[in-house]
Amino acid sequence: MTREEKFMNEAVLLSENGINKNDGGPFGCVIVKQDQIISRGHNKVTSTNDPTAHAEIIAIREACKTLETFQLEGCEIYTSCEPCPMCLGAIYWARPDVVYFANTRKDAAEIGFDDSMIYDEMNAKMEERKIPLINLQNEKAKEIFHNWKEKNDRTIY
Repeated sequence: MTREEKFMNEAVLLSENGINKNDGGPFGCVIVKQDQIISRGHNKVTSTNDPTAHAEIIAIREACKTLETFQLEGCEIYTSCEPCPMCLGAIYWARPDVVYFANTRKDAAEIGFDDSMIYDEMNAKMEERKIPLINLQNEKAKEIFHNWKEKNDRTIY
């Protein structure tokens, strides 16, 4: 068994344990740094009433807390399914070196986890989206952005 298969098996086991505990959907994730698992997550959407409690999000939060950083450079993510758009966004913000996944988004859609609407919405014009996004211009908000840009001691991310 390769090291990648070993870590993927851990992510898959988390997905199984999560559904056996009725925590949420069949998704698990581990984050690895220097051949050590530094965090684990499984889907807890229904048990926590938190639509963001996906396996990857939980694992990213734990890894960042453990490493005391907001980026996961030098880390690998192993997830039991191709990340959804939300998790993919979080993964890009976290900046790991690589993501390995088992099931595909097509596999997920076949069991009721179809993200195609979200992908379609991301490509739709704002005025054609299912949930309206309405821009309310605000001078104070613009001023705060300007202050951030001019701030000398800001942490860039």
